[in-house]
Amino acid sequence: MNQIHEAYPYLRVRDANAAIKFYQQAFDAQEDFRLSEPNGRVGHAELKFGDAVVMVSDAYPEYGIEPPSDSGTVGFCIHLHVDDVDAMTEKAIAAGATLTMKPTDQFHGERSAKVRDPFGHEWYIGSSIEEVSREEMQRRLNELCGE
Repeated sequence: MNQIHEAYPYLRVRDANAAIKFYQQAFDAQEDFRLSEPNGRVGHAELKFGDAVVMVSDAYPEYGIEPPSDSGTVGFCIHLHVDDVDAMTEKAIAAGATLTMKPTDQFHGERSAKVRDPFGHEWYIGSSIEEVSREEMQRRLNELCGE
C-alpha cells in the first residue's frame, strides 16, 4: 500500500517576496528554504509555522500556476492552531490582513477567527477552549440548526 506521509499547503501568490514577509510579520513564520530566479521571481519557498510547513511560490501562468482570483473566491483556508486567537488575529490585521470573522467561541470547543491575507488566501485562526466529544459536537450542531 502506498501511504501518504505528509501533506503541505502550497500557496500561489502574485508577489511571493511580499507574501513571505507578510507571513513572517503576521504569523511568525520562519523561512526555511527559497529558490528564486535571477529576476527575483520565487519558484519555491518553504515556511515553518511551528512544526508545520507551508509552501509558497509566485504565479507561473505559463505552467498553469495561478493565484486566487480577484473576485475573492478561495477554495480553501489554512487553519492555524495557536495559543491566543485574539492576539494572533490582531497581529495579522496589523500586518495587513483583513478580518473576515471576528474571534468567536464556537460550539465545537474552539475560539476562532478568520482573516484574508493581502494575497487572497484565508486563514482560520483557532485555539481550544474546551474538550468536546464528537457526540456533543453533533448535539450542539443539531441544536444550532434548530433540531
